[in-house]
Amino acid sequence: MARGFPADLSRKVIHIAAGSFVIFWPLFDASHWSRFFCVAMPFIWVLLFLSKGLSSNTEDPAVKTMTRTGNPRELLRGPLMFAVMMVAIGLALFNRVSAVAALGMMTWGDGLAPYFGAKFGKAGYQTLGAKKTLVGSVTVFIAGVAGSVLMLMVTGLTGAGIPWSALLVSGVVAMVVEALSPRDVDNIAIPLSTLIVFYLMQGRL
Repeated sequence: MARGFPADLSRKVIHIAAGSFVIFWPLFDASHWSRFFCVAMPFIWVLLFLSKGLSSNTEDPAVKTMTRTGNPRELLRGPLMFAVMMVAIGLALFNRVSAVAALGMMTWGDGLAPYFGAKFGKAGYQTLGAKKTLVGSVTVFIAGVAGSVLMLMVTGLTGAGIPWSALLVSGVVAMVVEALSPRDVDNIAIPLSTLIVFYLMQGRL
């Protein structure tokens, strides 16, 4: 990454920007086959992570920018699961409020939690997942809910109003899931837990 821009922050910017591809969903017609192109960007990420992750080039800019350790194989775990979940949710739940919420919790909440936890977190605790901070856990909730609301407003999917109850409960559940999930599993567990909350509270996805 460019000099003066911390690698850990660059990963979070990429994390949020990639997941915010849903803001382009209104440009697609849900009744036309072309809507499948709504996942073109995350699908390209899947191919990128596979190609870079299977290589042994530790000097690749993508490897340096998007991994914590500099090991290309790291791209085949959390980052790849992140992109796969975006593709799966985009194909299965296009233009659904629950889909935007699931992606918001994963990209904004889980994306910003490690950065704020490492930078401002003083009080830490140990879980089955790893060492966490209270600041990081609270960030999952606040950023996840805020990011979801922002993306819902941008996509115009708030015609029936913002589902505050489902979002707030999803935020709490995402916070707990992030704290308990083993590393690299949270990119699957958080969006799935959000979809489960929406299904249980609204009776549909």
